[in-house]
Amino acid sequence: MEEASYYHLKAVTALAPSLSSEVAAQVGRDIVTGAYSPGTLLEDESALSVRFGVSRTVIRDAMKVLVGKGLLEVRRGIGTRVKPREEWGLLDDDVLAWQLSVPANPDMLLQLAETRQLFEPQAASWAAQRATRAELEEIAGAIQAMKDEVDNPRKFVIADARFHRAVLRAAHNEFLFALAGIIYSALLSSIRLTNPDRDTNRRILPFHEAVSDAIIRGDSDEAKARMTFLIKDAVCRIKAVISVA
Repeated sequence: MEEASYYHLKAVTALAPSLSSEVAAQVGRDIVTGAYSPGTLLEDESALSVRFGVSRTVIRDAMKVLVGKGLLEVRRGIGTRVKPREEWGLLDDDVLAWQLSVPANPDMLLQLAETRQLFEPQAASWAAQRATRAELEEIAGAIQAMKDEVDNPRKFVIADARFHRAVLRAAHNEFLFALAGIIYSALLSSIRLTNPDRDTNRRILPFHEAVSDAIIRGDSDEAKARMTFLIKDAVCRIKAVISVA
């Protein structure tokens, strides 16, 4: 469910449907979720062909996809090995989406939230300066959707993601908008880790409204401060869950 929601929010499609893409997606999920740890040698083409019930050509094409995403390396005479995590294409849409297929990793989620602290406050500041009327309406509409879905955790988090997407779009910086996947992955993971409920949603809704109000007023400093506070609160909630685990 979260994987499909990620692609919908990012307005991109998963790998084009084919046998090789299905194999690539499954092996990719196994890699990003730790079933294959870095340094591990994958089974040879024949074994993978039997495992997935496909030809060796299909396996070969699937491996090429994962090599392109930085997850695998192929060495003649050695085999196909999982690369160190720091060499993965961590911002690749498929890599981000595949991590949503299993229980959330608290450390990964904390890193996503910390990364958001680096760019979302500035995005909010620029949105206050640059947003068009249509973009302000999109931000306000996302806030209204959050209000409407405050009692439904799953729909609320989608509306939350729409809000952050609207802020990034209003910042009018293509490079920042390209980082939206970090936000979607963080929010869609959080619903499985922090178990947000109606009370949590009601508590954090005013934080989002404060950001929205500052952007609509054109107060860039206040928008930046409010977004900083909002994300710090998210970091605190994640750390609280980690400390209890």
